[in-house]
Amino acid sequence: MTTYPMSPGDAAWFHMDGPANLAIMNGLLITRQALDFNRVPAVYRERLMGFERFRQRVVEVGLPFATPHWQNMPNFDIDQHLHHIALAEPNDQSALRTLVSDIASTPLDHSQPLWQVYVVDGVEDGSALIMRVHHCIADGTGMMTVIGKLFDTGPGTPIRTDAPADATPAGHPAGDGLLAPALKAIERTVRSAMAMAGDTVDVVMHPRQALDTATTVLGGAGMLVSELLKTNDPQSPFKGEFGPHKQVAWSRPVPIEDIKAIGARYGAKVNDVLVAAMTGALRSYLKGRGVDVNHTSLRAMVPVDLRPPERLGQLGNEFGLVILDLAVTSAGPVQRLAITRARMDALKRSPEPVATLMLMEILGRAPKALEDFSNVLFGRKASLVMSNVVGPREVLYLAGVPIDRMISWAPHPGHELGMTITILSYHGFATLSVIGDARLVPDPQTISDQFQHEFQILLRTSRARTDRAPPKRVQAKPAPARRRTP
Repeated sequence: MTTYPMSPGDAAWFHMDGPANLAIMNGLLITRQALDFNRVPAVYRERLMGFERFRQRVVEVGLPFATPHWQNMPNFDIDQHLHHIALAEPNDQSALRTLVSDIASTPLDHSQPLWQVYVVDGVEDGSALIMRVHHCIADGTGMMTVIGKLFDTGPGTPIRTDAPADATPAGHPAGDGLLAPALKAIERTVRSAMAMAGDTVDVVMHPRQALDTATTVLGGAGMLVSELLKTNDPQSPFKGEFGPHKQVAWSRPVPIEDIKAIGARYGAKVNDVLVAAMTGALRSYLKGRGVDVNHTSLRAMVPVDLRPPERLGQLGNEFGLVILDLAVTSAGPVQRLAITRARMDALKRSPEPVATLMLMEILGRAPKALEDFSNVLFGRKASLVMSNVVGPREVLYLAGVPIDRMISWAPHPGHELGMTITILSYHGFATLSVIGDARLVPDPQTISDQFQHEFQILLRTSRARTDRAPPKRVQAKPAPARRRTP
């Protein structure tokens, strides 16, 4: 049976899957009207099946060591991926969190294409839809492409009978020799970085530009080495032995206009405001768990989209990572926002995302044991993953029913990162969601609720001080010095 080599970045994510920590993205849609399950399968059958990844399973083949490949699923049956269930009483948000937590804790069947959908009846007066997709199929940006194909922008849009053109590449050539895929991966990554920077570099006609691009990649590699030489993030409630069960939570939606108003008052971007409020929530949570928040550090792994313009609309994984020092030692919300803004600005100029994407591309063609070792080494430098995804700006419809809420959870892979916080915007609002190991973070709703509290403090403070001059920008402060851990 024909197989197609998985891209190195996707292969790296496939290998990150483990029995106690699943590399699966989970999404939740909430509607105020009941969904008709008889109509939902028709939508998925006609629109999702245009992406061949959702009709393919993953097999590992090859010598001298097996690598992940895509393979068309024999006798594929979409009904094995669509489930119809009812929410347990009392049919409220708490019951829905319990259901999502249980589903998010369940591995996908690797003998089948790696995705599942659950239509949930009886969610208050409406319904919910839970969709699970393995990260090897797509990253957050890729999933926005899927959402754009699945859902409508109006209630009366008929279900298309023509499946969308498949935007998923069939696979990458295997190459010659063990090093060939890694070298080609580096070449692709450099080209991606050049495209994202808006450069069309001709080495002969513009040697200086080519040199600058190479310097950027080498600078990123040097910074990556510097990150690996950092002391490990200290022990905290977010680090420890993982169990098989997850707990999820989500905040109430906060208006984007309010976020922008806070940013305008303090000279900050939308992301700066959201990360500062999140950091305040984490400071409060750690303090409640007995951590000396004035003398600690807390780092987050932050994905950075590196998908070049010519590959927009395709699935797969094309992002790098940066390590962000969260300002948990700052007690004041305004000062915490200023420090967050400065550190976020510094990361925007960093070549580190390109270097980490290169690393993922190389490890994706290496034996899984080597990738596991690298994940442990790199993962020790942080305690959580933080992801921010820009979702649809308009109301979307599923089978004629308007979608009221859209929530997502990125995975926290490996053995060192015990929690992921995802911020997703939808229809003028942003929602913070948390997924974590149930042993380490048994009460993630506390973090989501505290985020709401921290945001309201920033909003009240910004409104109370509109007649004052904006504060001066501050330089990014390094994380507090700590003793090197053994």
